[in-house]
Amino acid sequence: MARPDKVAAVDDLKQLFEAANAVVLTEYRGLRVADLKQLRRSLGADASYAIAKNTLAKIAAKDAGIDGLDDVLAGPTAFAFIKGDVATVAKGLRDFAKANPLLVIKGGVMDGKVLDATQVKALADLESREVLLSKLAGAMKGTAQKAVSLFAAPLTQAAQLMGALQAKKQEDAPAMPEAPQVVDAPQATVAEEPESPATEVVSEDAAEAATE
Repeated sequence: MARPDKVAAVDDLKQLFEAANAVVLTEYRGLRVADLKQLRRSLGADASYAIAKNTLAKIAAKDAGIDGLDDVLAGPTAFAFIKGDVATVAKGLRDFAKANPLLVIKGGVMDGKVLDATQVKALADLESREVLLSKLAGAMKGTAQKAVSLFAAPLTQAAQLMGALQAKKQEDAPAMPEAPQVVDAPQATVAEEPESPATEVVSEDAAEAATE
């Protein structure tokens, strides 16, 4: 049966593999304890640097779903488990290795894929997270300003067109005729009817005398 301390060590390594954004494997043979302390300080809070036995690391890596590290896990190995900016940590390891040739970068793991030493060193040439975020923010600002200008331009053109159409409409509209002046009509003259001759009243006696 496996010893409880080994089981716990494998479980701890497995969790480190799973939580890390990337892992860099290094050979530290010949480095002094003071050198390793200096390396840990140079990596800062973005990474933890730990020494582990290869046999336990192989089991932990496989348990974390990582295959292909068996060839890299040869000789004394220390692991830089990166939780922050990968490029920044890779630069720190590269610069420390230049000043301390006994530190040798052997390979690494990123996004579940195994990297060789050349690929790990290439990570150091990437721009840092802060620089990328700054560029992204600048690009987004420029895109937003361009979008606003593209959106505002049609509105301005539409307003100008509507104003021109309104002016044209007013220019082409026929002049309104003046209202006719109201002149007081002359009052019609009513002709007086001639008086009819008076009807003579003939008495009954005169009528009878006429008939005799």
